[in-house]
Amino acid sequence: MITLLRGTLLAKAPTEAVVDVGGIGYGVQIPLSTFEALGETKTAVTLHTHLHVREDALVLYGFATEEERDTFRLLISVNGIGPKMAQGILSGIGVRELKECIARGNVAMLTTVPGVGRKTGERLVIELREKIGRLDQQTRLPAGTGDDHSRIRAEALLALTSLGYSRQIAEKALRAALQDSGVPATVETLIKSALRHATGPA
Repeated sequence: MITLLRGTLLAKAPTEAVVDVGGIGYGVQIPLSTFEALGETKTAVTLHTHLHVREDALVLYGFATEEERDTFRLLISVNGIGPKMAQGILSGIGVRELKECIARGNVAMLTTVPGVGRKTGERLVIELREKIGRLDQQTRLPAGTGDDHSRIRAEALLALTSLGYSRQIAEKALRAALQDSGVPATVETLIKSALRHATGPA
């Protein structure tokens, strides 16, 4: 199984990238979050990958982090969720926010992700809540930090979308703001920082 690609980024699009590894070009399906993490073409890139085997094709999915890939694998373990839907879910919500929603049983927030209806959201919570908890035991932050960070991020996202920004623009602005400052102290400081990165309301 191909679990990692390290090479030169030849091309990228919001849902796909092409990586040259030793003269072989690998087409890789990616979520929006990974697309935004990629550098410029002709630069070195590392993608954590999952090879999905179908009767008629081998499809390679790539992710900027191992956590994204592990979350993708959890999603496709849920009945009724295939790789394309999992890719779409990770394009519509950040990994940490997704895990927080599942852990807290926040079906309403999950249904704001394109393609996720109430039944799918409920199934995600039922089938993944315990798995998410076990997975996070290995990488858990100091007590309180992860929950506070997720809460602040979720509230800032809600505020930005209430201001008229699309979810995609708001998520991108929040990621940029967090890269600038790390873990935010308050919702207000995160919103102010994100607004500097937002490209304008949808």
